Amino acid sequence: MHRCFPVLSDAIIHNGLIQQHLQGLVVPNIMGEGSQPNSPTSITDLHLIKVRVPRLSVVLLPGIGVQLTIGAKLQLRGNCLVGLLSELIDILVEVNITANIKCTNFESGTFQVVTEDCLCILGAIKIKVLSGLLTLSVNELVLRQLTATLPALLCPVVDIVMNLVNIHLLSTLNAVIPVGTAGTIHYQLASIPYTSGKFLGLDLDGVVKQVGGNTIAHDSSPSALPPLMDRLLLLVMRQSFLNAVLSLLLQLPPQTFPCTPDVCSTCSGTGPLSIKLVLRGNPLILLEENKASVKLSVLIQLFGNHLDGSILNFLLLKADLGLNVQVSIVGGRLVLQLALGSTSLSLESSDVGISNISTLKPHCSSLLEETFMPVMNGALSIGIPLPKVLRIPLVNVDFQIKAGLLVFLV
Repeated sequence: MHRCFPVLSDAIIHNGLIQQHLQGLVVPNIMGEGSQPNSPTSITDLHLIKVRVPRLSVVLLPGIGVQLTIGAKLQLRGNCLVGLLSELIDILVEVNITANIKCTNFESGTFQVVTEDCLCILGAIKIKVLSGLLTLSVNELVLRQLTATLPALLCPVVDIVMNLVNIHLLSTLNAVIPVGTAGTIHYQLASIPYTSGKFLGLDLDGVVKQVGGNTIAHDSSPSALPPLMDRLLLLVMRQSFLNAVLSLLLQLPPQTFPCTPDVCSTCSGTGPLSIKLVLRGNPLILLEENKASVKLSVLIQLFGNHLDGSILNFLLLKADLGLNVQVSIVGGRLVLQLALGSTSLSLESSDVGISNISTLKPHCSSLLEETFMPVMNGALSIGIPLPKVLRIPLVNVDFQIKAGLLVFLV
């Protein structure tokens, strides 16, 4: 069984959820004809005393949801009246419950589950009384009566259990996780879970908030999931969501460095020169097939102070950067590491009449490589915390970069 389905097995079987909701199950009285010797005239007060759930299987249904099959053994006990004699009767019956579980009513990251086409098939039946005075016809009578009554009792229990499991599992998707000291991510689904005959797809989204409560807006439109047939569970993060998180992490204060030029004929009357680097606007991540890059702009200012304290702007440049991104998963966090790829310079202003900046590109690239890139990578080093979707920690999972999507293969 694939590891996303033991989550269902744990919730339904190992945690005793179905056993708990079957306790107290009361079966209608079984009335016999009593025409044969030693045949029961009635079996009353028939109730469940023990349930054994040895197996559970899940099959994906394209466009519907999942088909859940639960195999169980029910031990029933009641009073058996044979003629004028009454004694305890134990009935052990095997049942196979199959139901289609459909996701519906998606709203604000949550959805409801509906149980459809529930079918309950009875298997072997073993009957035991202390006296042993029962005819073979009892099996047929009990099987006939239980076949008529158990489905109406067991299918509603499956529906209740699946709604509780849905609440339990949705809590793993609908989670608020801090991102260092920068803010929080409130993870949720962008759309209803998608099922094909090959995989279950979950489109992850989230509300990204800065400390103080300001939300970083992004496009939350659902994604078209890629058909990656070699995995059963796909988790998808969209480019727009990652852009919002990147903007949260890269809230960098201006970086100022001292600069003492060897020759500067226009520097007379000013103090030491300084360089200020300021991130301009929000970074933009671009996901392409097997490739991730980031585009952002940095203002580079060379300035000095007049003796009266006023600022002289020697040069204000805008550097449009193309950054290569190395993506990795470390300790349940998505880590992005940036490397300088390309630099394009444009002149914003100059108080001293500088107009030709053609020779400055290599110097600015070196400046950014040595000073600004370590600051950005330091801010990104805490990583993007990933939710434990369906209580599965996203550790040592594979991922693929698709056009506009980051796909986790679980």
